[in-house]
Amino acid sequence: MTTHSLFTTGDPDLVEGSSARSLAHLAEQAAWCTPESCGAAATVITDRGAADVPTAVTHPDLSALVSVQWESGEGPIPAALDTGRATAADDLLHENRWPAYRARALEAGVRSSATLPYHRDGIALTITVYGFRPGLTVEKGCTATDVLGELAATALARERRYREALVEVDQLDTALRTRPVVDQACGILMYVLGCDADTAFNALRRLSQRTNRKLSDLAAALVRTRGHGLEPELRTLCEEKEGDVRSAAVGGRAPSQGR
Repeated sequence: MTTHSLFTTGDPDLVEGSSARSLAHLAEQAAWCTPESCGAAATVITDRGAADVPTAVTHPDLSALVSVQWESGEGPIPAALDTGRATAADDLLHENRWPAYRARALEAGVRSSATLPYHRDGIALTITVYGFRPGLTVEKGCTATDVLGELAATALARERRYREALVEVDQLDTALRTRPVVDQACGILMYVLGCDADTAFNALRRLSQRTNRKLSDLAAALVRTRGHGLEPELRTLCEEKEGDVRSAAVGGRAPSQGR
């Protein structure tokens, strides 16, 4: 069994994390599971639309074969992603579909390749195996390489959902911790502006946007200083509020409120 060196390129956040090691391990295992192959590549694309697609290859020369497909927009990887089906180049010496990919592959001594695509929850994973000889085929079904791809795609999707859940928990925790000080700041504005809670919150939000400060930071400063230092902005808010009241009186309606 041949030992393959592992190389990763693309999104730095992915390359430095456990996902990069998983992608590199996936490429290695795909090459091992395909006896006729001389190497393999694995790519993962998310709906974030990153400029550099994270890629792992078992040999540095294979990086060029992946890159030329993204640059030209043609090749077995884009074709497999578009169709959702395995895409093979049985003999690149006689392949006419992807000229740029064909030329780069033949320069590297690659005569055949097969790409398997997997889609999970906004993630698109591909596994490509390469051969020095014609006739390399890997089909969807109960093959070791395909099972490996299915498991890897599911694991990547699960990891992404886990990371998104952590972000949501962190956001909720931040919101819970900052809510009391925001409420206190709204109380100060209610007293200064003589308004209700919804109007005070909207005023605080407008002030946050106008001063380009985070809402929680502005609220904390307002509570700490009891509004001192923000008099000009508060006077402007008062004038805006009075203008809204006058406009509503002329129009014969109450000023709109709500967050």
